[in-house]
Amino acid sequence: MTNTVAAANAEISRYVAASSRLIFDEPTIATQPPLVIRPYRLFSQRFPLLSLSLLERNSISSSRLRSLPNDSDASGGLTYKDAGVDIDAGSELVRRIAKMAPGIGGFGGLYPLGDSFLVAGTDGVGTKLKLAFETGIHETIGIDLVAMSVNDIVTSGAKPLFFLDYFATSHLDVDLAEKVIKGIVDGCQQSDCALLGGETAEMPDFYANGEYDLSGFAVGIVKKDSVIDGKNIVAGDVLIGLPSSGVHSNGFSLVRRVLAHSGLSLKDQLPGAAVTLGEALMAPTVIYVKQVLDIIGKGGVKGIAHITGGGFTDNIPRVFPEGLGAVIYKDSWNVPAVFKWIQQAGKIEDAEMSRTFNMGIGMVLVVSKEASQRILEDANGAYTAYRIGEVVNGEGVSYH
Repeated sequence: MTNTVAAANAEISRYVAASSRLIFDEPTIATQPPLVIRPYRLFSQRFPLLSLSLLERNSISSSRLRSLPNDSDASGGLTYKDAGVDIDAGSELVRRIAKMAPGIGGFGGLYPLGDSFLVAGTDGVGTKLKLAFETGIHETIGIDLVAMSVNDIVTSGAKPLFFLDYFATSHLDVDLAEKVIKGIVDGCQQSDCALLGGETAEMPDFYANGEYDLSGFAVGIVKKDSVIDGKNIVAGDVLIGLPSSGVHSNGFSLVRRVLAHSGLSLKDQLPGAAVTLGEALMAPTVIYVKQVLDIIGKGGVKGIAHITGGGFTDNIPRVFPEGLGAVIYKDSWNVPAVFKWIQQAGKIEDAEMSRTFNMGIGMVLVVSKEASQRILEDANGAYTAYRIGEVVNGEGVSYH
């Protein structure tokens, strides 16, 4: 992998040296502020707009969308849609975009580079930021930001190379921003990738005082003959689940609605646990990169699903060939207490929980039966893994 990365870096450097220029914000009239140089914004003149004919499968990753509030469902229990997030609307937009840009739907976008693919992913941390503002916990939100992108691109078998971030706020609080960026640095160290830089935007009146927004993207690399793409998955393959640290960075619009309905505060103790609700909900997203690449290196991994918005129900089928589905063994892993509290306090149906949250499993690997035995044996002491289901003929995900 080291030689692959070095070769890719050399080739990228040649492209940049030959064809890139710094982008400036140029004033249009003499009374405007002086010229502003924005570091890290480097665009290629050789590839101003990538031709879709150059892009291969999974060339553009689908996005997780947040929409306007909708009515509660008839059961009386809270739903993600009730909290303002319509997964179906997001899926419909992806379907429409697919007509214009065929190949979307993967967790990361692939771009050919010699005998390798560059794999890119971009994301934010959603309304988990609201809880960061309320709890004052800003040191780990940057880990969440990195995790959401690097966990996506590693599903293709890619080794992350670098990460860039975007931090926007109404008025820059240097001490607070430093805490956030320290988390980003920690996340990059955990995923063994470089933080190349980013953008800090101060936009008066755009955000509430004391609040900020975050986004970022990562780029990795994988040999073309080593891409994990799910094409070889067959009925009888095994689903291996890697545990999450909690809610990670999806579903927080519903979490916040549950909090409002429960009457509890973030300082109250989480029922059945020795931590507060705020501490449980702000636990940083697990970065699976090193663990997953180690498992891939031993062979037998056919597909990988990052369990984010859409839960098991929407994310696992994304890696299957047509005509295959999954059976999940409901009692095959330990569901963290935070999910049990969310479901009870919000009176949320099982199906809604499984389509909104990771339920304690943040990454699912689809592997051969032989590989599953080795992975589970290796897990003893080194890491935790569960056999959570199997691939079956059919469509969708069922729970038994």
